[in-house]
Amino acid sequence: MHSSTARHVRRMPAIGAVVALAAGMPVILAPAAHAAAGATLPFTSVEAESASSNGTRIGPDQTQGTLASEASGRQAVRLTSGQRVEFTVPRASNAVNVAYSVPDGQAGSLSVYVNGTKLARTLPVTSTYSYIDTGWIAGAKTHHFYDNARLLLGQNVQAGDKVAVESTGPQVTVDVADFEQVAGAAAQPAGSVSVVSKGADPSGSGDSTQAFRDAIAAAQGGTVWIPPGDYRITSSLSGVQNVTLRGAGSWYSVVHTSRFIDQSGSAGHVRIQDFAVIGEVTERVDSSPDNFVNGSLGPDSSVSGMWIQHMKVGLWLTGNNDNLVVENSRILDTTADGLNLNGSAKGVRVRNNFLRNQGDDSLAMWSLYAPDTDSSFENNTISQPNLANGIAVYGGTDIAVRNNLISDTNALGSGIAISNQKFLDPFSPLAGTITVDGNTLVRTGAINPNWGHAMGALRVDSYDSAVNATVDITNTTITDSPYSAFEFVSGGGHGYAVRNVNVTGATVRNTGTVVVQAEAQGAATFKNVTATQVGASGVYNCPYPANSGSFTLTDGGGNSGWSSTWSDCSSWPQPGQGTPAPDPGRNLAKGRPATATGSQDVYTPGKAVDGDANSYWESANNAFPQSLTVDLGQSYAVRRLVLKLPPSAAWGARTQTVTVLGSTDGSNYSTVAGAQGYRFDPATGNTATVSLPSTAALRYLRLSVSANTGWPAGQLSEVEAYLTS
Repeated sequence: MHSSTARHVRRMPAIGAVVALAAGMPVILAPAAHAAAGATLPFTSVEAESASSNGTRIGPDQTQGTLASEASGRQAVRLTSGQRVEFTVPRASNAVNVAYSVPDGQAGSLSVYVNGTKLARTLPVTSTYSYIDTGWIAGAKTHHFYDNARLLLGQNVQAGDKVAVESTGPQVTVDVADFEQVAGAAAQPAGSVSVVSKGADPSGSGDSTQAFRDAIAAAQGGTVWIPPGDYRITSSLSGVQNVTLRGAGSWYSVVHTSRFIDQSGSAGHVRIQDFAVIGEVTERVDSSPDNFVNGSLGPDSSVSGMWIQHMKVGLWLTGNNDNLVVENSRILDTTADGLNLNGSAKGVRVRNNFLRNQGDDSLAMWSLYAPDTDSSFENNTISQPNLANGIAVYGGTDIAVRNNLISDTNALGSGIAISNQKFLDPFSPLAGTITVDGNTLVRTGAINPNWGHAMGALRVDSYDSAVNATVDITNTTITDSPYSAFEFVSGGGHGYAVRNVNVTGATVRNTGTVVVQAEAQGAATFKNVTATQVGASGVYNCPYPANSGSFTLTDGGGNSGWSSTWSDCSSWPQPGQGTPAPDPGRNLAKGRPATATGSQDVYTPGKAVDGDANSYWESANNAFPQSLTVDLGQSYAVRRLVLKLPPSAAWGARTQTVTVLGSTDGSNYSTVAGAQGYRFDPATGNTATVSLPSTAALRYLRLSVSANTGWPAGQLSEVEAYLTS
């Protein structure tokens, strides 16, 4: 969002030293008894660090201002000229999008190979849209290191095929590749007005601005058709109302402009769908409306199937946008917010979108001038906001944040922030019921250099006034937070209260410091909140200012794993401080980072270590051998593995041939137990036990599946590792 100088400033002195950083590892786990978090996406992502490469792995690292800290999973692979990353294709695909970084001031290309054959087309790489400086934001450093480049492969590839990218000159850091099966271009709707018929140039050479305006005027009450091609618009569109703007698909119809629609009002009924708008924004200038949509689309409008990239903000929405729906779209590489409901929003639904590499809040509601009411962010997937929060709700009435998947926040932000930080007046504080339900937060939370300590994965903040709304936080999964899981704070340093908070049904795994970081007066009730692998202590309860009042934690029952309290309010717990020795009876693999050579649909590697035998990992089909790797966090003398499939009788008996390998460094693996057929039979619990030799010492546990009599893929619902034989 647009920021004042005080935007990220917490007006309180640092308490203790800056906390040391913990190294998080990639894992995505969804609550077992709740709807899956995140968007249903048309692509499958593969991390570069899990692929084959002769480059150099960087990370994990969470230090602000480093390449690894902004990468997905906090890791990436650095290539010099001639080096490559080779991905195993996870699904049938004909297109790839690659997130990458090159040094400031450089540009070049990546050669692309399919099953060893070099394609004629290359992926261009550039630093033009990266390395953003926002000196007016306190605590900010140069950031926004990554960018995205996409390519239609010109052929179909199948799961198990190999796609490699190779640097042709400059140093390129490859982060992640998205593989997608793009449908053919759509046909022109009957009765629509083509922009080409009004003089638009699909080659991108001519200026198509007036042609778009003329088509919109001619199609009132109907559809403007944007055929496949590249169109250049040199000034923003206005007066857009009672019309549909439709393209042939976001990979085919591309509009090049940094300001698409800019209007303060509209009669509404605008439909924008199925094309791409790609800008040329290379810095952040908050006084410039360098946005895909700036202002109002009017009531009962929608945005769907869009690819929005290289803007300052995707959608900066003011005025009347009642009942707006923004869905099924991608917003990439914005220098500020992905989307901001900047007051007055009523009944807005933002759902099933993918956002990556925002330079501020990925999704925000800011109740300036009038409250946002009855609006929601639902089932969105958010990755790598590099200077703020994944989702932020600044004031508003009866707001919902449901079933979102947020990962890898970097600096000055949390995964989710529920806040009364106003920035400007008039501001409408939180009111009614704020529902935060079913969200999964992975490696979220960060050091705030203005505070001198950390921000939690999920933060409730009475920054400029007390939180008196009811805040219901339910069915939450927080994994690998480098610091705390839940934070309650008065971020402006005034000691305002945080009240009426209910946290019900949360799973916290591998949090760096504490489960609850309470720094404000007030109260919260916790019920059925379970925590494992807590880095330092269960609770930090030291309100600031010291005489501002206490924070009361009420035990609603069903809580476990976080009963201890940090006793010294003069110091901050450091990640990993006070971690107990491993329990010999503890499953060392549960909740640990898991990766695989491939996975099928939603059956991702994390399902094999989530503690739920009913969810499972399934590898890419018809592509043996396939492997699953679990990082146990440190080297252990593992003596016994228990492998499981779902216990349901619907799973017929089968035999899987499995080889067990181990590594202490994640690079050099040796065989711990040779290939052997293991029988899984629901009549006996669908489990198999693997005994390991007494000489086995490993941190990285890899199971290589080379055959399965029941299905042409590796399948595991749980991998359990124990110190006892």
